[in-house]
Amino acid sequence: MRRISRITVAGAATASLALALSACGGTSTEASSESKGGDKGLAIAYDVGGKGDQSFNDAAFAGLEKAKKEFGYDTQDVEPTEGETDADKEQRLVSLAKQGYNPVVGVGYAYAAAVKGAAEKFPKTTFGIVDDSTVESKNVADLVFSEEEASYLAGVAAAKNTKTNTVGFVGGVDIPLIHKFQAGFEQGVKDTNPKVKVLSQYLTQTAEEGGFASPDKGKSAAEGQIEKKADVVYAAAGLSGQGVIEAAAANKVWAIGVDSDQYSQAALAKYKDSILTSAMKDVAKAVYTLAKSVEDGKPATGIVRGDLKTGQVSLSNSNPKFADNAEVQEAIKTAKEKIISGEIKVKSS
Repeated sequence: MRRISRITVAGAATASLALALSACGGTSTEASSESKGGDKGLAIAYDVGGKGDQSFNDAAFAGLEKAKKEFGYDTQDVEPTEGETDADKEQRLVSLAKQGYNPVVGVGYAYAAAVKGAAEKFPKTTFGIVDDSTVESKNVADLVFSEEEASYLAGVAAAKNTKTNTVGFVGGVDIPLIHKFQAGFEQGVKDTNPKVKVLSQYLTQTAEEGGFASPDKGKSAAEGQIEKKADVVYAAAGLSGQGVIEAAAANKVWAIGVDSDQYSQAALAKYKDSILTSAMKDVAKAVYTLAKSVEDGKPATGIVRGDLKTGQVSLSNSNPKFADNAEVQEAIKTAKEKIISGEIKVKSS
């Protein structure tokens, strides 16, 4: 069992460290929990929007639930607070590590500074961060995805389904991560049909302004694009994307979801007939796989990337009208094969 082996190893490590500190004038008290990994299971700290966004955060929770079921251990998931600082985020991660959770995952790029700080304080605990590749600490797994590849396929789908030759992109916050979604989508549209116009809009300049957590902002942006004849709208906006989907349903046009299979989300059931597909990234699998690596005693660290080749980014096929459209499916299959082979180089900005 992992708990037994961890406790044994951690105990031996602590004893050795205590001796070393004693030799250097330190005390065994200083060899606190910060020097050893805990024996509890996975803990995650949510990004803006929290649990219930039917997208990014919920996908992370699904990974936690799978790990909890398979490994039978304690887990914890913690919500963000409004207006929190990097120090607040770091304290949240530190608290989870102190309680013995291992690994501890910050969901979203905003946790970069916090993960780095907490990882330095708890070198024997494995930390993970979703959607950021800048931490690069020895005990941190940077869980990143090639979102632009799935977004390219979403662009193919949009170009094949538009009747007005106008489609839309709504980004939650104007940051490099969301630029990847926009770049891939626009390239996929243009490579499929150069005559199609892409309307693009960002909801806010910073996450603190609510770009990832304001369905009303998403709805308003989508309505503006629909007034300009967009009949397929792709949102990469977290919780705000629900407003985009609502606007699409009200105006009888297509929405393309993001991160999770939004057609299958219970909270979006009344809008599902307007959700053409979703550009998915398997955050659940990434979180679960990190937990499994710790459970197996071989913690993953460094850049851990999911892309079309690994199957960790993809398009959903839950909507029968999309799945049964042979022409569209063939175009997407061809594009996917060319991206994996390297024939198509997808832009990320």
